[in-house]
Amino acid sequence: MTETLKALCELNGTSGREEKIREYIISRIHGLCEYRVDPMGNLICFKKGTNEPKNKVMLTAHMDEVGFIITYITDDGYLQFDTVGGIDEKVIIGRNVFVGEDNIDGVIGIKAIHLCSGDERTTVPTVDKMYIDIGASTKEEAEKYVSIGDCAYFSSDFEDFCGNKVKAKAIDDRFGCSCLIKMLESELLFDGYFVFLVQEEVGLRGAGPAAFSVEPDYAIVLEATTAADVAGVSGASCVCKLGEGAVVSFMDRATVYNKNMFKRAFEIAKEKNIPCQTKTVVAGGNDAGAIHLSNGGIYTITVSLPCRYIHSGASIADKNDMNSCYKLACALLEEYANA
Repeated sequence: MTETLKALCELNGTSGREEKIREYIISRIHGLCEYRVDPMGNLICFKKGTNEPKNKVMLTAHMDEVGFIITYITDDGYLQFDTVGGIDEKVIIGRNVFVGEDNIDGVIGIKAIHLCSGDERTTVPTVDKMYIDIGASTKEEAEKYVSIGDCAYFSSDFEDFCGNKVKAKAIDDRFGCSCLIKMLESELLFDGYFVFLVQEEVGLRGAGPAAFSVEPDYAIVLEATTAADVAGVSGASCVCKLGEGAVVSFMDRATVYNKNMFKRAFEIAKEKNIPCQTKTVVAGGNDAGAIHLSNGGIYTITVSLPCRYIHSGASIADKNDMNSCYKLACALLEEYANA
């Protein structure tokens, strides 16, 4: 699964620009299942298992990543931009980025510190005070390479990190996509729907239409979530920890999860000796927020990968946690297909 994750993370695709990710996934699953692309751009797959299920189960992961979109080109060739999805300004300054379809190299810059005064020296500048420098000297020169509406992405290599960890951009949620690909390449005990969603990072926009179309009885969302297990943070504020297994949420800002499904996930994890932990802070949200409200309500659970420095150019995740998430998702598919 690590090699699949690497291939996916090295592709670029913000919300509404998921074509390259979708094309790669289709290249991997073609001939293994039935699939279609809906008007939103969601890739909806159906794979037969060895048994017909009692219930229709849908597993999802979103294809989009956070990034940037060019909004204006200045007379002296700098690119003004806005964020696509939630990105903390503190992780943007000075980062290398790729711009546009041709991956033009750029650097995110700000006013030089020696020109700042007062609060400017101690506060993080907002995005509207930043720019992307691609080395152009004039607007006309910049326009040879970049157009307004082009997207920009963190420039970040996928690397093995400190033994059993990986470092990359877009682990959220290319990890979930890699899990679904692995399932589609495996023999399944029960039929299942596997849906690769668009536009999660800008408001869960692909999830509702997909859930309405598939009409599942149960949904399992595969995601990545914040791990704050770093220096100076302890207890519940860590949210979850790398190396302690799959994360199951009881509540976030978009969903209050079914308490019986939450409890059963931990029972299954214990029965199958799968490391599993609770998300200890009510924060964030994911496609479950739109899915569980669709079609009169859908039983929904989220299984997440702990991920440090999420929504940055250098997220870190643990390979053992990846395996735990995959095993738990497979077990939940069998549980609810036959419930």
